[in-house]
Amino acid sequence: MQSTVDIAAETLQLLEWERLAAQLAQFASCELGRQLCLALPLASEQKEAQRLLTETTELLGLDGLLEGGLSFVGVVDLTNFLKLCAKGGCASGEALLELAETLAAARRLRRQIDDPLLRPVTTALLEGLRTLPELEQKLRFALEDGGRVADRASSSLEGLRRQLLGQRQERQQRLQDLLRRLAAQLQDNVIAQRHGRPVLAVKASAAAQFQGQVHDSSASGGTVFIEPQVVISLGNRIAELEAQEREAERRILLQLSAAVGAEIDSLLALQKCLGRLDMGLARARYSSWLGAVKPELGGQHWQLRELRHPLLMWQERREGGQPVVPVSLQIDPNLRVVAITGPNTGGKTVALKSLGLAALMARAGLFLPCVGTAKVPWCAAVLADIGDEQSLQQNLSTFSGHVKRIARILAAIEALQSRNGEGLAPALVLLDEVGAGTDPSEGSALATALLQQLAATVQLSVATTHFGELKALKYNDPRFENASVEFDEASLRPTYRLLWGIPGRSNALAVARRLGLPEAVLQAAATLLENQGTSTVNSVISGLEAQRQRQQEAAEEAAALLMRAELLHEELQQRWLQQQQIKLEQQGQARNQLVGSIREGQKEVRQLIRRLRQGDAGGEDARTAGQRLKLLEATHRSVVANQQPKGWMPSVGDRVRLLSLGKAAEVLAIADGGKELQLRCGVLRLTVPLEGIEGLQGEKAVPPAPPQKALAFIPVDVKSSASSSIRTSRNSVDVRGMRVHEAEALVEEHLRRCRGTLWVVHGVGSGRLKRGLRSWLEGLAYVDKVCDATQDEGGPGCSVVWLR
Repeated sequence: MQSTVDIAAETLQLLEWERLAAQLAQFASCELGRQLCLALPLASEQKEAQRLLTETTELLGLDGLLEGGLSFVGVVDLTNFLKLCAKGGCASGEALLELAETLAAARRLRRQIDDPLLRPVTTALLEGLRTLPELEQKLRFALEDGGRVADRASSSLEGLRRQLLGQRQERQQRLQDLLRRLAAQLQDNVIAQRHGRPVLAVKASAAAQFQGQVHDSSASGGTVFIEPQVVISLGNRIAELEAQEREAERRILLQLSAAVGAEIDSLLALQKCLGRLDMGLARARYSSWLGAVKPELGGQHWQLRELRHPLLMWQERREGGQPVVPVSLQIDPNLRVVAITGPNTGGKTVALKSLGLAALMARAGLFLPCVGTAKVPWCAAVLADIGDEQSLQQNLSTFSGHVKRIARILAAIEALQSRNGEGLAPALVLLDEVGAGTDPSEGSALATALLQQLAATVQLSVATTHFGELKALKYNDPRFENASVEFDEASLRPTYRLLWGIPGRSNALAVARRLGLPEAVLQAAATLLENQGTSTVNSVISGLEAQRQRQQEAAEEAAALLMRAELLHEELQQRWLQQQQIKLEQQGQARNQLVGSIREGQKEVRQLIRRLRQGDAGGEDARTAGQRLKLLEATHRSVVANQQPKGWMPSVGDRVRLLSLGKAAEVLAIADGGKELQLRCGVLRLTVPLEGIEGLQGEKAVPPAPPQKALAFIPVDVKSSASSSIRTSRNSVDVRGMRVHEAEALVEEHLRRCRGTLWVVHGVGSGRLKRGLRSWLEGLAYVDKVCDATQDEGGPGCSVVWLR
């Protein structure tokens, strides 16, 4: 187990995890969160990593909703201060006042965050959290701004300070009187201070006639600073009173420190919670700065589109570095080893580090700097061998250093397997230049055996290499895949893009030509490569690259053709809808004409009946009216017959006519209760409404009648409804005589227990308490409105708080 910890820590060092943590710490709001960000712990279980990701999501959403974002103003790291109070020490007034500010900030943050429905994970952090409003009130009562102990904290302290003030004023008056009377003997008319005592600047020639205590003299010797005799006794009395004042202040500070020490457990829990919240907010803001997306953690599929290295993004944005070229990784579950080949300085190592950092960031609750949907399997460990391990002190060559680190990686994998049981170890292994540093044939054989071992034991391994033998493993083992970094032969420079499915060429001769190596040497090297058969392999790889290019162009053409087909389908759909609208309008006009004809017929019948009753109509008139009614009846029946459905409904596999195209199509599926059909018409797959098709014989499709839904009976909670509008002792709170912050703390406790409406009795008085409470209540998200109570319930002296 120790070897697993050692190699995991070494991997963090290789991937520069500390640099990423330091960048994250710059987004923290207080020292508590900053220290946690610098440590940046990794989740040991997938469930914990999922919780961290959800916490980051919730805080990111809340930070965007609040104006100015979540604020940690007032939150201070009180670790040493709390330790002092726990041991019975005496804390300073400034530290105690900082604790009061932290408690107030914690209570404000809890009000903003606490929402179990919208933020269940973050709200769970606040369970059992105590913001200790009584302790905050006690500290603010006893201390003034700057941490000075207030006079109101103790009657004895107040009396001492009153005596001090009187003694100081009397001494000042005596000194001012001496300045006026002895102005001729003084060098200056200013009362100076020496060793905490007031002195006068007396001329050296008059010092012998001046009664008092000499405290200092000027550098030239022309001035002597003397405390007059008439104020020495007063000064001694003031010094005694000041000592008594300090002792009284110390007693009060000790009492306050003891009160803090009594709540040490709650305060430590509060500080831990604030630190975790600030770290979560830093993760959210850092992820937003990166433009990152939340990954789907778990499963076996890797999908990272346009992944950017976060440290390189920092260099680009903060330090004016080069633009970051993204890499895309899509690794199927059946793949176990990916071999990345290509020229040096082509971006192979950056791709390795980007993938390793992505797995670690997901474990730490950070979003990933890529686009689209990011999918990352759970990796309990990320193990890497990157860089040159040559060490003169340990007498290690490059090859020896690599072998020792790989041995530790294999031991860590074995430990993971034994801990998780049978199957693949949930780990990501990153190997840079595997098998390098020794004889090529032996290094290639060793690298092949190592990768085959990793394919059988590890979830995923990614290795960079120049060995041609490793490129051929894909064609004998489906667990292997090739990738390469692209090289532009026209400019003889790498593009840093990652290509999947084909191996890369080292392009050593092309790079050497660009760097100015003589052509004769290059020709000789090319001849030797051809004799070794390497040229043939490179030709095959070049052919594969050309084929990939052609396939990519064909895919782009197919995508363009599909886009045009979709546009055509949309246009046809619009035309069909227009035709349907015209048809409906025409049917409406015909229906209106029929209704008009019926009304005319009814009018004629009424007139005929009236004439028959009066004896003015004959048999011919009755016969004519009857024919007219028969004609209207026949017309009405034909219209109704045309509008009546035939009752035909297509089934899956039937052939129907697509009205918008006038062509036959096959029914693939029926959705939305028979109102939508999925059709295949030639190469097109369409989803059309039922009205857009008909049978091959002209039958009109009619959807099945929807089932009748019974009306659900919704019970009414009479007790809840009644209790929200009736004032009782449970939903009333009396805050008369309190300060505004005291009343806020008490009202807040009642609001958390209240369901419906709360009556707050504050009295009329000067109106300051009412205005303060109203201003605070109206700023709470869960308060709907606040208004005065009715006259029989208190009138202006009572506010009714309605909760959402």
